[in-house]
Amino acid sequence: LHLEIGRLAHALRQQGVGVGDRVAGFMPNIPETIIAMLATTSLGATWSSCSPDFGIRGVLDRFGQIAPKVLFTADQYGYGGKRFDCLDKIRGVLDELPGIERLVVVPYGGAAPKLDGLRGAVSLPEFVGEEDHAIEFTAVPFDHPLYVMYSSGTTGVPKCIVHGVGGTLIQHLK
Repeated sequence: LHLEIGRLAHALRQQGVGVGDRVAGFMPNIPETIIAMLATTSLGATWSSCSPDFGIRGVLDRFGQIAPKVLFTADQYGYGGKRFDCLDKIRGVLDELPGIERLVVVPYGGAAPKLDGLRGAVSLPEFVGEEDHAIEFTAVPFDHPLYVMYSSGTTGVPKCIVHGVGGTLIQHLK
């Protein structure tokens, strides 16, 4: 885990991600999601995510508010014994969020995903490479944004709920 986070944090840093940037995940609950979150936050950037079963509008209602610099997605996800494509939805998301500089695609389906027509797309293995890198933690203030989560959106556009570094640490210590 430590090595994977170090590799990905280095790749994100090379992409220009740092303090104040937002990185988002349109990912199922898989190890790569946790690795992306930990790599992002080690740089002082803020992580946000939403479920890959959301439609394009649901993703835009959330990520459109935070303007992520990098977006992680799986090429597909499984539910109820079936596989569902994520890349068609991501095409619609990319059309509406021009600030996304890099789309990192996790090949969750096993085969190398087809990235044709996906602006700024690269597969996760290609993005991180094979060279090991130590994690270099960026110090941030106590109230620095760590995560952005969202209300349900039942009464309008989902509202951002920001969780800070210090408050999150205190919750973990409890």
